[in-house]
Amino acid sequence: MNLRHLTLLLTISLSSIGLTYARDCKNDSTYIVLRDSMSNAFNLGDSARFNKAITKLENYLLQQDDLHLYYTQRCNEIIFLMNSQNIFEAYKKAQTLSKELREKGLDKEMYMAKNMMGHIYRYCGNHEAAKKAFNEVIELMEKYGYYESMPPIYMNIVNVEMDDDPDEAIEMLEKAAEIARKYSPDRLFDIESRRLLSYYNQGDMEKFVEGYKVYKAGVDSGQTSVHGRAIEIYYEAYMGDVDKAIKMAKETLGDDANEITINLYKNAGRWQEAYEALRIQLEEHDSIDNVILSNSMKGIEDELQLYEIERQANKERLIGMISIIAILILLICALSYIVFIRRQHMKQLKIAYERALESDNIKTAFIRNVSHEVRTPLNIIAGFAQIVADTNIKMSPEELKDVSQMVLKNTNIITNHFDELIELSLNEHSGDVINKEDVDIHLLIQQVAGDYKGLVNSGVELLLENGLPEGFTIATNKKMIARMVNLLLDNANKNTTTGNITIKTSTKGATLEIAVQDTGCGVDAKEAERIFERFVKLDNFKEGLGLGLPLCRMIAHRIGGNVYLDTTFAGPGARFVITLPL
Repeated sequence: MNLRHLTLLLTISLSSIGLTYARDCKNDSTYIVLRDSMSNAFNLGDSARFNKAITKLENYLLQQDDLHLYYTQRCNEIIFLMNSQNIFEAYKKAQTLSKELREKGLDKEMYMAKNMMGHIYRYCGNHEAAKKAFNEVIELMEKYGYYESMPPIYMNIVNVEMDDDPDEAIEMLEKAAEIARKYSPDRLFDIESRRLLSYYNQGDMEKFVEGYKVYKAGVDSGQTSVHGRAIEIYYEAYMGDVDKAIKMAKETLGDDANEITINLYKNAGRWQEAYEALRIQLEEHDSIDNVILSNSMKGIEDELQLYEIERQANKERLIGMISIIAILILLICALSYIVFIRRQHMKQLKIAYERALESDNIKTAFIRNVSHEVRTPLNIIAGFAQIVADTNIKMSPEELKDVSQMVLKNTNIITNHFDELIELSLNEHSGDVINKEDVDIHLLIQQVAGDYKGLVNSGVELLLENGLPEGFTIATNKKMIARMVNLLLDNANKNTTTGNITIKTSTKGATLEIAVQDTGCGVDAKEAERIFERFVKLDNFKEGLGLGLPLCRMIAHRIGGNVYLDTTFAGPGARFVITLPL
């Protein structure tokens, strides 16, 4: 992700808003000298020079009371940190900027902090949070009439949505174009150029060619676009010379070349090269993935070599037996077989390519969830630690007790997250024999419910409904049953704020059923299986890593049972059922 270009866009768009402060320094000669010194250090990536230059520039702007340009430079600091891959430092500065703007009542400048958070979320792969932040920027701009600067923010959303929801991305492009036509026509050509790229990536070549003609007419009239080189590369590929297009991409696009190369190979149906390009991209991101991917590629290369040897042998047999009808029939069969094998290889390559993408998505989800769920309680612990360490703050015993309880609570949250990760790994790779004993299910459920009662949310009642005969037992692992019920109770408690959570036990044929149902927000039937995938959270703002339900199902499978969402449950809320054979 190349964010250095963002600084230029940011400076132009923010300085063109036209806010009224005590002084506007954008044409001041001293400001221009300091700004150019900062820009040079920024472009060189020289941290020492940049920090010195940005400090001088910010101090000057504060002295002149030009708060708009001052906070613009604060944003440039954040972008420089992101370019240097100091994401956590950039995040802290963005949070500090947001807090400062809020405390000073500078609501008209708040969109700067929101915009920075959007780019940070996007950098970290948290697309939902990025889209939310950019949409908040648009709302603020609409509120204060900054229409001229809205198209670039819509384009940020387009870049996020293009992979997740192409239709939504096209809708955002339309909105950006509509606003640009009215308030900033100079941006329209760049927006329409971006639309051309989406046509190509979606395979709509008819619209791509029509748009290319309009684009060329604009270029001939003196207009330019940051997407110009990519458009020319895609057009070269459309004209049939994919190899030349790829060469152009590598020579002119730098860091963006590999992603465009993958798209070119995909649209050309050259799955082997697409897979190879993706492998290179993943190598740059993760050395561990590099080892796995290299081993996979070695196996595929061996298969391709065997296929090439077989194809050559068939060709030689064809030349020797072409004179008789019987050999012609064998030749037809051989050729048919080759086509079949080739198609099978192509399918395997495509599957490998898709699996590599899925693996990268799972890794991104893991990093995003863990970083969020661990950072929040750590920040709380750090905050309370600073309060306790501050000798100027006098606290009563009751306040100290509350602080210690909050620190303990958040420490337990972090510990539980890592316990889930470790438990998931142990259950996944463990080959240990499961120790079984005769377990009184009703008695066990009473014990689990009694232990959990103090953890239930205020206003929620924990109920038991026993449908088992007195003294009913089953040969199973007691700890694993208790762990599964606790995991389902945790899930129900997170999603239930009023009403009740009920544990029901019963038998159905030769199966024991333990159901946990709640009166919470419920789960869409379409998500019945997806919620059992790792790191899947239907509500990203809920606490947890998205591992509770997958871990519950994994434990159930280890003892010969299953866990599922009862899609026939009418609600309100959701009903999860543990099944075990009798």
